[in-house]
Amino acid sequence: MKRTHLPLNALRVFDAAARHLSFTRAADELAVTPAAVGQQIRALEDVLGVVLFRRTSKGLELTDEASAGLDPLREGFLRFEESVQAMQAGQASSHYAIAAPREFYAQWLAPKLAAFRAANPDIRFQLADDELADFTETNLDLAVRLVDGPGDMEGVQLTHGCKVCVAATGAPDSWISWPTYEPPEGAAIGLHVGNSGQALASALAGLGRAYLPMPLVEEALADGRLKKLEQEVDCRRAYWLLAPRPQWRQKKVKALVEFLAG
Repeated sequence: MKRTHLPLNALRVFDAAARHLSFTRAADELAVTPAAVGQQIRALEDVLGVVLFRRTSKGLELTDEASAGLDPLREGFLRFEESVQAMQAGQASSHYAIAAPREFYAQWLAPKLAAFRAANPDIRFQLADDELADFTETNLDLAVRLVDGPGDMEGVQLTHGCKVCVAATGAPDSWISWPTYEPPEGAAIGLHVGNSGQALASALAGLGRAYLPMPLVEEALADGRLKKLEQEVDCRRAYWLLAPRPQWRQKKVKALVEFLAG
């Protein structure tokens, strides 16, 4: 069934004027002029096809038509408030739904989430299977992605954009290719993989050399499982913490963003 277009602003003005039985006091409450209140009431009367107020020697009075609709209107406004409160409930929630690349989660994000939870024991996390999961379909709060920037979302950069060529000792000279950091043009490719996690695992297994984000290989370089074959190179792509603006404005999201970006 098609919903009737409701003049909600005019109805809000009508409610205030009906409570005060005064356009002046209604205007004070709504922070507008009495003329603006009168204009909204006249427009509402035109839409409804009824007269809502009559002037008497004692001041304003509600007409029978106005009185008949007032209680259901106020009940409706209460329901609107309940709806808004329900939609805002997630702001105070202690539950976070996050999507992140598995390897970045293991190397960088998991220890920081553990520290955040240690300071906030009631916090609960849910990790999405797909790092590129849709925010709406999966009810995500935040996502970590290896991108050039936030695009049309809000975001903060978590790590410096830097890639490095690495390989295990004894690995062949052939390259491990994956979509984000392709091997040099004309290089011999021995293996194609789909993401950075597979590229890292392949490099650790000695299947070839690969360009990988520095945050993923720092630990393996430090303990000798991988060696750096070239000087690291600054690049635009980095790990960003992202969310659409409505999620970004939530109090709980702001708290976690501040912690991770601090």
